[in-house]
Amino acid sequence: MKSRRSDGVTPPDAHSKLSIEPRELALWGGLELKESIVNSILNMGYEHPSDIQKASMPWVLEGRDVVAQAVTGSGKTAAFGIPMCNFVDPRSRQVQGLVLVPTRELAQQVQRELSLIGRDRGVGVVAVYGGEPIARQIKLLEQGMAIVVGTPGRVKDHMNRRTLDLGYVEMAVLDEADEMLDIGFADDMEYILKSTPSARQTALFSATIPNFIRGLIRRYLDNPRWIQLVSDTKGLETVDEVDQIFYDVASQDKADGILEILDDLDGGSQILIFRKMQIGVDRLSKGLAGEGFAVKGIHGGMSQSERNRVMAAFRDGSLKMLVATNLAARGLDIPTISHV
Repeated sequence: MKSRRSDGVTPPDAHSKLSIEPRELALWGGLELKESIVNSILNMGYEHPSDIQKASMPWVLEGRDVVAQAVTGSGKTAAFGIPMCNFVDPRSRQVQGLVLVPTRELAQQVQRELSLIGRDRGVGVVAVYGGEPIARQIKLLEQGMAIVVGTPGRVKDHMNRRTLDLGYVEMAVLDEADEMLDIGFADDMEYILKSTPSARQTALFSATIPNFIRGLIRRYLDNPRWIQLVSDTKGLETVDEVDQIFYDVASQDKADGILEILDDLDGGSQILIFRKMQIGVDRLSKGLAGEGFAVKGIHGGMSQSERNRVMAAFRDGSLKMLVATNLAARGLDIPTISHV
């Protein structure tokens, strides 16, 4: 299949950039990228591509649509972030790259990583999500950002306010697509994709591919390259560094069971505990605090400022124990976590 970017079509208002931007290229993991991008990713400590990056990036760089199944922690943000930061025009005031994610926390994380990848090239990246005053996001969008990372609901809100124009998008990414479906963003995803140019490049990353996502792929992706780093026989697997242990505990004994497990862990351990419901998060975090543990809870019922404070403390290691709903289940990269 012919690449979308090798057919002589130049992105709108990109002509001036082609003649004035330095064209120095460099190799990273056998991939030819702009030298400024390679400098940035080396400074981030990315010496070699991960498996998902090696499998998907050559196709994304070629302009092909891609569907990739991979686990959290496999490096998929850089798998689409590096090509996106490599091709956008940092001098244009138009949005050329769009990344849709399921949660506010993931939007913030992806925005940070893409900003680091594109830093030496001057690529502007903004995150848009609910729970934060929209005026600040509008101000950033008015400055002219090459890449927008956002939750579908807030992206649609900006579109309806006409503060976000997707008419120049060349690459759209659906990150954690199945999670967006589970949360209820199906209609918003379709609405947003329909508002981007039909000739755009699209990449979809998902741990699972349910029927609705397959339909989305048929409708909005053009002959995509499928990349599967999930075993057909074993299903979704964790990365090799993770050891899994299963405890069979009666419902009435769960409180005692988790206390017994926590008491056996080293004092420096950083622990993430999941509960299904918001009320379960509140009850467990309160109960553990009553037992003397330094613990906080996080869920969608909290204000954005509260969620930001808790996540910041967990990221910098000052908070060692976090109880969360599934908003922390996908995509968040906190390498210091020792137990889930």
